[in-house]
Amino acid sequence: MNGPVVVEVDGSLSSRAAVETAAWEAGRHGVGLRLAHAVASPGRDVWPDAAGWDPDGCGLRDRVKGVLAEAERRALRVAPHLSITSDVLIGEPVTVLRSEAEDASLAVLGGPLPRGFGVGRLIAPGRCPVLVTRGRPNPSGTVVLAADAPSGSWRAAEFAFAEASARGADLVVPHALTVSAARLLDGPGGAIPALRKRYPEVTVRPHRGRTRRALLRAVADAQLVVVGTHGRQGLAPGSAGRTLLRRAHCSVAVVPAGKA
Repeated sequence: MNGPVVVEVDGSLSSRAAVETAAWEAGRHGVGLRLAHAVASPGRDVWPDAAGWDPDGCGLRDRVKGVLAEAERRALRVAPHLSITSDVLIGEPVTVLRSEAEDASLAVLGGPLPRGFGVGRLIAPGRCPVLVTRGRPNPSGTVVLAADAPSGSWRAAEFAFAEASARGADLVVPHALTVSAARLLDGPGGAIPALRKRYPEVTVRPHRGRTRRALLRAVADAQLVVVGTHGRQGLAPGSAGRTLLRRAHCSVAVVPAGKA
């Protein structure tokens, strides 16, 4: 990681959990933390001496400052020496986070995501991974690599191995849900044989079963699950990633296809 970790802040309980996760990620990787707060477009004239996101010059400004200050305090409790910046931008949360994540190494969201939230718009080839915090992950649990997209399998596997190594966790690899993804992962010259050599300290444990039910069993005691995307389609309808974002009991990292 080189760029900062960016997290969308709105003061909700899920956002608070996301801030703590983002601070932990930034602290252990030695990068900065960027707090991003989205404010809806005012839709009316803005006072000349007011901030662009605070047309009345009062009220909203104090509330936003309070939300960001509380988020910063929460982050510093997790990582006391963290370098933190904050931005307030006009727009819907997904648009703001997409803009802020342009030079980020990781974007963090609080989950479960509201219905209709366009997480797919955050995920494009070559962009940073998106980590959605969910449930109460087992801190001593495994890292799970759930692959059903050939185009995103290699980069997702790299991310999963690196996380398993950093966390001192075993890596569970369920049978890929598609034959093409399985070949890319396990075949000659595939991602897993290559990454086993790069990360000899990581114990890889296969998990039998190609069904969605088997996949959910594999992630039941995990601390993190990693999924890849379907190229420019992002998370395709019916994909493992969409299933896990709805039903996993731990954080889900969505890793876009493209160069690592």
